Amino acid sequence: MDSNHQNNYKLNKTEKKFLRKQIKARHTLLRHEGIETVSCATQILVVANGGLGNGVSRNQLLPVLEKCGLVDALLMPPNKPYSFVRYKTTEESKKAYVTLNGKEIVDDLGQKIILYLNFVEKAQWKELELQALPPGLMVVEEIISSEEEKMLLEGINWTEDTDSQNFQKSLKHRRVKHFGYEFYYENNNVDKNKPLPGGLPDFCDSILEKWLKEGFIKHKPDQLTVNQYEPGHGIPAHIDTHSAFEDEIVSLSLGSEIVMDFKHPDGVTVPVMLPRRSLLLMTGESRYLWTHGITPRKFDTIQASKGHKSGIITSDVGDLTLSKRGIRTSFTFRKVRQTPCNCSYPLVCDSQMKETPSSFPESNKEASQLEQEYVHRVYEEIAGHFSSTRHTPWPRVVEFLKALPSGSLVADIGCGNGKYLGINKELYMIGCDRSQNLVDICRERQFQAFICDALAVPVRSGSCDACISIAVIHHFATAERRVAATQELVRLLRPGGKALIYVWAMEQEYNKKKSKYLRENRISQGKKGEINNDTSVQELLVEQMPVVGNQDSACSVPSTNDFQEGGCNSREVTNSKLPIHTNRTSFHSQDLLVPWHLQGNPGKNKLVEPFGAVGSHDPSPVFHRYYHVFCEGELEAACQTLSNVRILQSYYDQGNWSVNTNSAKLEKLQMSISRAPACVSHWVTPRGNQNAKEPSDTVRKSQLPGARSRAKKVWSGFPHT
Repeated sequence: MDSNHQNNYKLNKTEKKFLRKQIKARHTLLRHEGIETVSCATQILVVANGGLGNGVSRNQLLPVLEKCGLVDALLMPPNKPYSFVRYKTTEESKKAYVTLNGKEIVDDLGQKIILYLNFVEKAQWKELELQALPPGLMVVEEIISSEEEKMLLEGINWTEDTDSQNFQKSLKHRRVKHFGYEFYYENNNVDKNKPLPGGLPDFCDSILEKWLKEGFIKHKPDQLTVNQYEPGHGIPAHIDTHSAFEDEIVSLSLGSEIVMDFKHPDGVTVPVMLPRRSLLLMTGESRYLWTHGITPRKFDTIQASKGHKSGIITSDVGDLTLSKRGIRTSFTFRKVRQTPCNCSYPLVCDSQMKETPSSFPESNKEASQLEQEYVHRVYEEIAGHFSSTRHTPWPRVVEFLKALPSGSLVADIGCGNGKYLGINKELYMIGCDRSQNLVDICRERQFQAFICDALAVPVRSGSCDACISIAVIHHFATAERRVAATQELVRLLRPGGKALIYVWAMEQEYNKKKSKYLRENRISQGKKGEINNDTSVQELLVEQMPVVGNQDSACSVPSTNDFQEGGCNSREVTNSKLPIHTNRTSFHSQDLLVPWHLQGNPGKNKLVEPFGAVGSHDPSPVFHRYYHVFCEGELEAACQTLSNVRILQSYYDQGNWSVNTNSAKLEKLQMSISRAPACVSHWVTPRGNQNAKEPSDTVRKSQLPGARSRAKKVWSGFPHT
């Protein structure tokens, strides 16, 4: 027994429990954040559970740390359940390590949190790019006096007239009143032919006239929505309907400050502080293209420096803290539009989308070119980052694979990084993918995989007991090519063999339930008293839709033209006018481009030297992937066009449609087609791909009965390179 074990053996029960928790915190930091702790004493400590993501503010943590010595710097990354502290001397950091490890503190909500400290050689976090306010956005501080604020708040009676036409009864999480015109949340519009009696309140007239005179607004509004937010309430990200209101949207914040998040369709998020008694003005791009919303939470991450009031919340981790929300009332003024919107953003404009339908490939050649540009090329570029987000198998796919008889030969068509190839050791599985880089990752993991086109798989007909195609077929650009890909799966199956197909669903809300892709908050929030996040939920969300990362240097915040001409990596070949999807929102078109924000490329996610100067904030690339999202019944209909196929089961699975089928040559063959969570495998090209390779130099000898001889038959006639 070594000395460490002897020491641990002598610890009492409480001490052993603490030691286990500290070790768990250390491992979690390494596994999920890449923070490597060291055993030798240094000046720098990572404080697990002492972060903004745990509800611990700078004003709360700093005095605790200062009791052990002179704090040189305290870094608190946004939304993270840990912080970094550097002491003037190593002796002071040692004292903090001994004194504060296991110390219980109370967060701003009154909940108990236990700190766990470990030494690190350097503080590290993911750098955030420098940001600017969205074009057309302006915040004016102290636009009204405290007396005017009081007058406005007292002018809204929330208790006595709940039956009046101005009172909105349908919202659960905030109180709402409308004046001038009622805003209908079921269709995000107003009825221009039904103005509310009384118009805008009289007490607003003098303020609006003043804003007109001073040039803050150009038109006098005729519609007012008053929202009251309790701490913890919010409003989903949205764009005020183009056809409902004119260009100018202004919002007055009363009672309390708030952080509002503005998000570009390509994923850039800019948090903006709206101080009490400030006016937010949205025109142009910020009004028509960027979504705005308020995250439901009781604290906002804000600048700690006293001089900072309104504007962007920067990424300076040495100047961030928490601010407790109060009751906020917003007065949002708009002018109802009487003519169709003719803004410069037709791809996101409800007035113009009917007039400008998405372009669609008119030939097989054009479809192949679109797939080459927006599928094959993209996955070659993002393979490493994509693979790092694909590690948790979807439960119903696992269920399908584990239900197959021992010794079955199974082909994973569009296997990606091979996450399903090792699920059931009793099967003999082969994988193929169009991406060379993803196939290389499979081989590094000792899986049998080769490069090929999903429309021309170089495997003998009728040789597989089962096939799976998980989140692949939605990358084909025409209905004919999607059916052909399904037909290729059927060709591989022996009589009675089964196939399982998953594709992204148009319906991200089904049976009155939103998919996790829509409803889950992606911001890391550590559990109280623990450092680790709910990784099972987070991993599932990553599988359903890629995490939004940084932006592309060449087209990080696409210009107006990007949304007129199809995005920054459009090619003249396809003249694509496909809409660009906003991540974590419902789909509004079946054929679209979905952004992938590449992370981990050279120069990105650098380890920042201990409290050193911030380096370059060059944004990282964003790529657009083509998708055809399937409507209910569409996948089944595609399968029913094939002969010798019977659909065994069709179901919806967290934002995906799935079908389970089988093939029938001599006897019925089964195929499962399912609606599955959003994930992506990728491949598509013309027949006779010259890059096809064997899955390895020699076919693996399987211990499964009969698998070896059958494998030889599968690979007979396989093109060698």
